Amino acid sequence: MEKSKREEHVELADAGDRTADVVVVGAGPAGSATAYYLARAGLDVALLEKSTFPRDKICGDGLTPAAVAEINLMGVDTTGWQRNKGLNVIGGGHSIYLPWPETKSAPNYGMTRARMQLDEELARRAESAGVRLFEGHNVMSALQTPTGRVRGVVAKVGRGKDAREVEFHSRVVVEAGGVAARLATSLGIEKIENRPLGVAARAYFKSPKGEGEWMDSHLELWSGKREQSDLLPGYGWLFPMGNGIVNVGLGSVSSTSRATKLPYKDIFKTWVSNLPEEWEMTEENQLGPLRSAALPMSFNRKPHYKDGLVIVGDAGGMVSAFDGEGIAPAMRAGRYAAESIVSALSRESDAGFDKAMQTYTEALRNDWGGYYQLGRGFVKLIENPKIMHACTKYGLPRPRLMKLVHKLLSDGFERSGGEWDDRLITALAKVVPKV
Repeated sequence: MEKSKREEHVELADAGDRTADVVVVGAGPAGSATAYYLARAGLDVALLEKSTFPRDKICGDGLTPAAVAEINLMGVDTTGWQRNKGLNVIGGGHSIYLPWPETKSAPNYGMTRARMQLDEELARRAESAGVRLFEGHNVMSALQTPTGRVRGVVAKVGRGKDAREVEFHSRVVVEAGGVAARLATSLGIEKIENRPLGVAARAYFKSPKGEGEWMDSHLELWSGKREQSDLLPGYGWLFPMGNGIVNVGLGSVSSTSRATKLPYKDIFKTWVSNLPEEWEMTEENQLGPLRSAALPMSFNRKPHYKDGLVIVGDAGGMVSAFDGEGIAPAMRAGRYAAESIVSALSRESDAGFDKAMQTYTEALRNDWGGYYQLGRGFVKLIENPKIMHACTKYGLPRPRLMKLVHKLLSDGFERSGGEWDDRLITALAKVVPKV
């Protein structure tokens, strides 16, 4: 097969092209956001992506208002993206529509966008800001000084006998390589065993619900007809993607790093087969296979900065245990990381660099440290599906309570000021120990 011009350019890149102020590993939302803000500050940024675009990622494809706000801050054109008004929460024999609240920091609407498209659009936006994107560069290891500081990476380009290793040099490296976090792991930064781990499985369907204005959140999974069969562990969703397509998925979460051992394919098939017939969730309307992925939660890998390595996004466990959302915190953390890196690179000594990077880890703790701790307690509570059933049965009919719960579960509360429920969640997040 003839090689594309992009692949040919990457292979012919000389050593001068492999030196940058910052090397960012992984062009998902975390890596692209970090690279974008660094480039906007005038830094030379090399963004390394192991795959070539377009490429898929397992995700519900739902974008909360907080994620929409981050995408808007990057100046991404969202014309034609599917918008939604909020969540239709189903459970305990009830169904309640919860509109997205309009806050100081986020709009009152969410969106859906397939990761096949979203990730490339964010990476191209970073490119437009001056980032040098290297696709097909699989980072294998870090380059370190004799004292252990990270000063670049080694990446593998190509496959088989044509594969070769190239070095990228920089003063700081950003690990945004997703749940595997291969670079951080190779440096001995392991995941924390007592933090929650989720698993999500999803498939696409042709369905009349594809044009819906609400994202469905099923807090219960039944083995047969609703209220007439056994409860299964986990939760489900149906997110309208537009063009007659729905992202349908289920998830489960464990309070430790040991993922729940559930027969996802069987549970998914059973659950979908019992959805309303008019939604047309049949095997004939399924587009592609059911695929699954792990969701690293509640800062399950730390420290988020050490000796020239900055960890952002899923690599650092920046996924909420409340709802499995990771795009908004990944992109916001990328923004925080870029601000700290810009300041750190102005320091002459390594000690000064490390001191400046404390602003990054402090920002993470202030924004999510207490909130993620609350999420750990939530997971321990709902691991028993009967407890979830009781909560939904008696909680969903109470609109004022559900407004509070909606903000809590979706990370849609204001960190300062706001209404009484915003202040209550903030107060709770402050009094619990930060993760």
